[in-house]
Amino acid sequence: MLRKKTSRDARQAQRSTILSQVAEAKVDRRAFLRGSGLAIGGLALVGATGGTVTKAEAQTATGALTTAKSVCTHCSVGCTVIAELDNGVWVGQEPGFDSPFNLGAHCAKGASVREHAHGERRLKYPMKKEGGVWKRMSWDDAINEIGDKMLKVREESGPDSVYWLGSAKHSNEQAYLFRKFAAYWGSNNVDHQARICHSTTVAGVANTWGYGAMTNSYNDIHKSKAIFLIGGNPAEAHPVSLMHILKAKEENNAPLIVCDPRFTRTAAHADEYVRFRPGTDVALIWGLLWHIFENGWEDKEFIRTRVWGMDQIRDEVKKWTPEETERVTGVPGSQLERVARTLANNRPGTVIWCMGGTQHTTGNNNTRAYCVLQLALGNMGVSGGGTNIFRGHDNVQGATDLGVLSHDLPGYYGLAPGAWAHWSRVWGEDLDWLKGRFATLLDADGNPAKDKDGNDRSLMNENGIPVSRWIDGVLEDKANIDQNDNVRVMVLWGHAPNSQTRGAEMKTAMEKLDTLVVIDPYPTVSAVMHDRTDGVYLLPASTQFETSGSVTASNRSLQWREKVVDPVFESLPDQTIINKFAEKFGFADRLFRNIEVKDGEPVVEDITREFNRGMWTIGYTGQSPERLKLHMANQHTFDKTTLRANGGPADGEFYGLPWPCWGTPEMKHPGTANLYDMSMPVSKGGLTFRARFGVERDGQNLLAEGVYSAGSEIQDGYPEFTMQMLMDLGWDGDLTDEERAAIEAVGGPKANWKVDLSGGIQRVAIKHECAPFGNAKARAVVWTFPDPVPLHREPLYTNRRDLVADYPTYDDRRLYRLPTLYASIQQKDFSQDYPIILTSGRLVEYEGGGEETRSNPWLAELQQDMFVEINPRDANNLGIRDRQQVWVEGAEGSAVKVMAMVTERVGAGVAFMPFHFGGHFQGKDLRSNYPEGADPYVLGEASNTAQTYGYDSVTLMQETKCTLCKISAA
Repeated sequence: MLRKKTSRDARQAQRSTILSQVAEAKVDRRAFLRGSGLAIGGLALVGATGGTVTKAEAQTATGALTTAKSVCTHCSVGCTVIAELDNGVWVGQEPGFDSPFNLGAHCAKGASVREHAHGERRLKYPMKKEGGVWKRMSWDDAINEIGDKMLKVREESGPDSVYWLGSAKHSNEQAYLFRKFAAYWGSNNVDHQARICHSTTVAGVANTWGYGAMTNSYNDIHKSKAIFLIGGNPAEAHPVSLMHILKAKEENNAPLIVCDPRFTRTAAHADEYVRFRPGTDVALIWGLLWHIFENGWEDKEFIRTRVWGMDQIRDEVKKWTPEETERVTGVPGSQLERVARTLANNRPGTVIWCMGGTQHTTGNNNTRAYCVLQLALGNMGVSGGGTNIFRGHDNVQGATDLGVLSHDLPGYYGLAPGAWAHWSRVWGEDLDWLKGRFATLLDADGNPAKDKDGNDRSLMNENGIPVSRWIDGVLEDKANIDQNDNVRVMVLWGHAPNSQTRGAEMKTAMEKLDTLVVIDPYPTVSAVMHDRTDGVYLLPASTQFETSGSVTASNRSLQWREKVVDPVFESLPDQTIINKFAEKFGFADRLFRNIEVKDGEPVVEDITREFNRGMWTIGYTGQSPERLKLHMANQHTFDKTTLRANGGPADGEFYGLPWPCWGTPEMKHPGTANLYDMSMPVSKGGLTFRARFGVERDGQNLLAEGVYSAGSEIQDGYPEFTMQMLMDLGWDGDLTDEERAAIEAVGGPKANWKVDLSGGIQRVAIKHECAPFGNAKARAVVWTFPDPVPLHREPLYTNRRDLVADYPTYDDRRLYRLPTLYASIQQKDFSQDYPIILTSGRLVEYEGGGEETRSNPWLAELQQDMFVEINPRDANNLGIRDRQQVWVEGAEGSAVKVMAMVTERVGAGVAFMPFHFGGHFQGKDLRSNYPEGADPYVLGEASNTAQTYGYDSVTLMQETKCTLCKISAA
């Protein structure tokens, strides 16, 4: 049962008599299930019987029920939710039995999403903190007041002093509009959650074979003969995905190999569990490859025809003998030999990873090493193989694709002048006007700074500050930042700050800001973790159930959410809030010139069609709203393994038109279920590796050799398509006059497939069964990265000082406008005072920063205590007993007070904390800081308060999986 956190007098909205309500209530099983989904226990019973959670009348249908089909708002599996409505009131829910993703299943979080929309702990109206008191505002007053402050800062310090932090919870349409809005404001200081969950995946995978996304799908795992899972815990993080893994395990007798420093609930299902030292992923993979190469188990023909640079990998792998691998990782050579033999004997096998592999200073090295393993085994471009990268949030894939990033525009177009010219054409915008919105970097004397070519440095073409470092944008001496002033206004729009490291410094940064704006259905800890008495605004956004739009699951399939209910309380959809700010700033007419706005709300389908017109790079061009809605209405026609429709109105198409869905919607491309699968024609969903790295390197061919997708008229490797290439092949005669005119407008012969707004170059390439992006080799060596061959480097905070000389970190560097520390931290020995490795991860009950799920009574009663897992040997040596309160102090001195869980899940010398908690800060309960009625049921310390500095060398992904701490009795 939930324990009462405050007195009844102090917080009337807090339920203090749950047991008495339960005792008085009577309910039959059917009514209980309708009210609570899969919830159990006392609080669930209160809700089902008409307690304070839901109104009693909402549980009894007064007429015929209607339904609306939506998608769960938690992890990236993309489970369908069927909402049951009685006269517009959401009274019940069922899982989507026709969905090929969840097949009628839900996890605890998915089963309780109705409460996410109807939750009584939501923000109900705009508020501001004034004189230490939360005061209600109207929307107009809030937008005017906030807007005036932003415009003043923009005038004084430039547009980059306002930071627009977006969300992995936005729909595709909202994410696209958000990035476009930031461009019109005039700043690349825009980012979202992907920076701190899978940015190293995107960078590593995209730079290996072309696209930075899951290559196959949850469903395709059904065909895997082996499953290698490293740094992921889908049993808790993506519970429904486990159905697909266990199907392969049971039906194919596929061995499940789980590599993790912690024995997780997923590891409990494993045929082979490999416990390794946190932060040694590259060493582990190279140790596996040592056995593969030593025994000749690699796929030599696949490597010859489709991989570049494997010889350089071999040279590095030779160093990782079983003895050296065990010295670094702790894994015996005999176990790795057994794992390598298992993978070699059971092909195709899939590799799965999540944030255990990405959140490291060497995260990009880790993800590239995983890819190289699959390339060596020949497991790429084949059903049952691939890299199945499980994304965290429901639309973190889509928001990444749509460009809510400080270094990208929608479709990964980058920030170069050509990318801006392309999107200006899509938007119908005057490029010179858009350029004028951005600042020019000034030198110390106030003159325009120059680039290497002597041109003024426009910040339009330079990476912004990533979310992982926004606090440094506030706190760093502005002389050290490549923008004209510090960040002075922070907008946290659907983002939980407790999911970020260096919590104590974040608190300081929040207090230094001129203004802090939080836009969210729930207040998040942004409202309470600081000591501000003024200058904080809370704006209530609607949930995704109160609007419509598309969302992209981890496998790249798009699904269309129907609107379930009208916005509750005074909340507004995110696109409506964007419109309000655009009107305040005076560019709404420009922002929405291609998008109809009805009663203040932009039409979602118009937004979809606009990004369809521009996102040629990754094939977000064929998924019209009409096609997506057709798929949702006909889920039952799609095969549950291949995802291909067998008959019906979408016959032959893959469910959700997984990108790339080439060309225009009228082309009817079926989508691409498995990336790089050459067994099918491109027109039917086949694909080659992308030619995005040139055609030659060091005198060696980078294009595929003698292999090509089925039916291709070019039976060898080839570069990406341009108009000149069509002309050289004699295929330009296939273009229509309209297509030819559009191509001429963007460069004629020099125009390539990415900027041709007509889609003609794509259409003609696919007509001849060629991939628009070419046919190349994957590159095992990324010469543009700090470590072209992935290397093991010791964590910044390592307790293995004996390894630092052999495997040092990077020199201090400058990235994303900021100085970034590496060697200057690692050279200090913290291990004597902080001997225990600290790592973190997810729980099945909660998601992300946890504000939504800890405010959900069905979930809140399941896990009420923040805790640290500590091995019995460490606990006994420290005099700590199970369930005792302890202090966990990170190596930078910040400490959290939590409950000890003494368990052998973690090995000796390792501690684990979940990261979903907030509302306590270094031992202090902050419940009284929340607006009345908006405090979550469960509060706790944020693990990231104790987490330390450390960022990936390419993306500035934060380090959360291998820092140091000490633990003591409280």
